Amino acid sequence: MCRVRPARRRHRDLGPGLLTVASGRPRLSVYIAASLDGFIAKTDGDLGWLEASARADEDYGYDAFLADVDALAMGRGTYDHIASIDPLPFGERPVYVFTHQAAAPREGVTFWELDAAPAVQRWTELGHRHVYVDGGILISSFLKDGLIDDLTITVAPVLLGDGIRLFPGGFPQISLALDDTRAFPSGMVTLRYRVSG
Repeated sequence: MCRVRPARRRHRDLGPGLLTVASGRPRLSVYIAASLDGFIAKTDGDLGWLEASARADEDYGYDAFLADVDALAMGRGTYDHIASIDPLPFGERPVYVFTHQAAAPREGVTFWELDAAPAVQRWTELGHRHVYVDGGILISSFLKDGLIDDLTITVAPVLLGDGIRLFPGGFPQISLALDDTRAFPSGMVTLRYRVSG
């Protein structure tokens, strides 16, 4: 297991959606929704509260974000939540599921038992330029190794009181720079940050 923290990255900001990573490795982005008290799902994985908070006539930017992504990474819990969808709603983009459990093979899905740093090295070798990292535990593991470049978090106007945390912890303090904020009539608020140090 690799626990070496990489050297600090330098970024070039070319405008919204065009942040590049000078090291040549892919840009790693988080795009996720959470309750105001920091949960991404109820304890049983239920997301009904999020569906009830969002409005069909509000564009939270997901489609534009996904259009700039060429691969997705998710934890096993996140994958299991969408595994019954066929086809997966990501087009031809490869999906990498981080798991230590056996899984049924699926076209376009790679099941990995890799830590964050070796995964990024592999994505670099494969030529991926922008990877979407999803799932609370997986996001925290990439944050721990200093590998997340930016985070887009849409906060729903609901307090769950308990559930699956967006950030389970286990990483050092990380400074963020706020690049954009957008509030919607529904009470949803989208915050876009980049990791600044």
